[in-house]
Amino acid sequence: MPVQYHQGKFPPPSLDWDKLIPLIGPANAGLARYEGLLSAIPNAHVLLAPMTTQEAVLSSKIEDTHVTMSEVLEVEAGGQPELFSQAKRDDVEEVLNYRKAMQACAGELKQRPFSQQILRSAHALLMRGVRGQDKTPGQYRADQNWIGPRGCSIQAASFMPIDLAHLQSGMDLWEKYFGSEKEPDKLIQLAVLHVEFEALHPFQDGNGRLGRMLLPLFLLQHKLLSSPDFYMSGYLEANREEYQERLRAVSRDNDWTGWCAFFLQGIIQQAEENERKARTILSLYHRLKAESPDFTHSQHAIRAVDFIFKTPIFSASHFTNPKHSGIPKPTATRILNLMRGKQILATVREGRGRQSGIYAFKELLNIAEGKEFIL
Repeated sequence: MPVQYHQGKFPPPSLDWDKLIPLIGPANAGLARYEGLLSAIPNAHVLLAPMTTQEAVLSSKIEDTHVTMSEVLEVEAGGQPELFSQAKRDDVEEVLNYRKAMQACAGELKQRPFSQQILRSAHALLMRGVRGQDKTPGQYRADQNWIGPRGCSIQAASFMPIDLAHLQSGMDLWEKYFGSEKEPDKLIQLAVLHVEFEALHPFQDGNGRLGRMLLPLFLLQHKLLSSPDFYMSGYLEANREEYQERLRAVSRDNDWTGWCAFFLQGIIQQAEENERKARTILSLYHRLKAESPDFTHSQHAIRAVDFIFKTPIFSASHFTNPKHSGIPKPTATRILNLMRGKQILATVREGRGRQSGIYAFKELLNIAEGKEFIL
């Protein structure tokens, strides 16, 4: 029998704070250190753009997509990776939609607090043109759904979300809790908020990705982060089975405390990992920013460096278009050749005739993906 939703038990009336307090301090301290680094980087969103794409890849991977960050960026640059099936192209589109939805939500939060309207708009973006686009994008489900192996019957499900009759009232309570300023600790509030969203499962499809997208958006709204550049999916993907079991245990065993402890451990680990990657990227940026004027002899050197950090896989035609790079075409062509000669850029695809060459900033991709970029 599937685990049934915990009707009437959100938010939890009590938690075992003795078990959580030893984790709350380190989690908040780790997040604060990471935010200190972010706030010191004037163009953090540009420098960390590859990490944002990698977050989208890992969050989608939990839902059984099979595509790498490099493949996503190559397709986005106009590449046609060999042996790329239609299923993989669909995976790429899902990752790109995740990134677009995240950016759209972050933009909205600069204007107004998070709401169900923003949530539904994000879902519509997430589902646009991909698998699930026929499942009422931007609207809450109109039928009972269930969680389990893909295509399983309700009898074989592992979890039964909230009954349809209570869904809207459940979402209203969830929205109120999202904006509450009365909770004793914001990270505990976020842990509870995330598990509740996944238990409500308000949409027909895309709930997992949307629920993970909400993590940095909550931290942004409540001013724990200055930009939505906190990446949690690496921890959740690496611990996928425990992640899913901890979510179920809240409804099955009323184990909110166990879930919160698991979540806080993830914040601690990911804050450290995010900080390490961000510092490595920042160091690389400062090194190239110092070196590039010397070997390019160009006033546009810094613009070129900014471009390849924001777009680490790109077509030559994109780079040499002044509308995109801000660099005159002859100068951009010369800088591109110099960066290739210095092996800063690797060739993904040689240009042929009217087909533009595609190039990759390997060192940055290696940092963001945590593995060697292979052409």
